[in-house]
Amino acid sequence: MKGQLRGLYVIIDPALAPGRDELQVARAALDGGARLIQLRDKTREKGLQLPVAEALQRLCRQRGALFIVNDHVDLALAVGADGVHVGQKDLPVAVVRRLAPELVIGCSTNDPEEARRAEADGADYVSVGRLFPTGSKDDTRPATAETLRAVKAAVSLPVCAIGGINESNIDAVIAAGANMAAVIAAVIAAPDVADAARRLAGRFG
Repeated sequence: MKGQLRGLYVIIDPALAPGRDELQVARAALDGGARLIQLRDKTREKGLQLPVAEALQRLCRQRGALFIVNDHVDLALAVGADGVHVGQKDLPVAVVRRLAPELVIGCSTNDPEEARRAEADGADYVSVGRLFPTGSKDDTRPATAETLRAVKAAVSLPVCAIGGINESNIDAVIAAGANMAAVIAAVIAAPDVADAARRLAGRFG
């Protein structure tokens, strides 16, 4: 499973693709070559997220992709997800690792120190961002390609670039060492989700 931590990482956020069915979006993203799908829902209660997460997990399992739940280790465990992604204000990686020893754990970081701490605490990958302007979150801390390079040099884990990534800048983050690129609007809000995913996934070669 951890060997799959490479390539296009599509985050499904219902707030950024209103009116679109999460499962259909995920299916199209996988058709286009996405290797990881994350459910990130900041508005609905977990009980309402549960059936969506279950359906996404079944789809990803059928397609051989990884399914990651954002923030909620209990929801990830409830649906048999492959992993959970936590931020600096969520449960600490060490606690999540104790609660869910088998899950892939990702952690949002913004500098080499945070990344080294996440690795020491048991994370399987770290993300670095916000690399470019984005409307998906208001409280993200800015980062640069140099930040990405520094984190990549500081840890032995796969590194995921995030924040405003699209077709115009994905090559720069791959060149800076990103093993994965997490995208939201560039895929899930695109007129043709599968084509948008295909164009980005193809940059990884």
